[in-house]
Amino acid sequence: MDENVPRAITVGLRLRGVDVLTAQDDGRKGFPDPLLLDRATELGRPLFSQDEDLLAEAQRRQTEGIFFAGVLYAHQLHVTIGACVRDLQLIAEAMEPGELANRVEFLPL
Repeated sequence: MDENVPRAITVGLRLRGVDVLTAQDDGRKGFPDPLLLDRATELGRPLFSQDEDLLAEAQRRQTEGIFFAGVLYAHQLHVTIGACVRDLQLIAEAMEPGELANRVEFLPL
């Protein structure tokens, strides 16, 4: 999870048994988007964000052929917390992390 994701999304996922790692939990609070995406890739985990700057970073990597573990994105005003929790849980249960490599998935599904 990017550090600006509402805590309610993280809590909702954890209550449903989804393995979630936040930037804060990983000691990465305040890190710029490229470094957060590097860290998520290092861990083999897609990164969820509501930050449009991360979309630009993912697009840059796609264009330049730079591998990344994947980005899950939801616009802050176009999706509810409940929908984020539901869709992220579905992705976590239905997909392997490697299936999201070099992709951007937009929520709601």
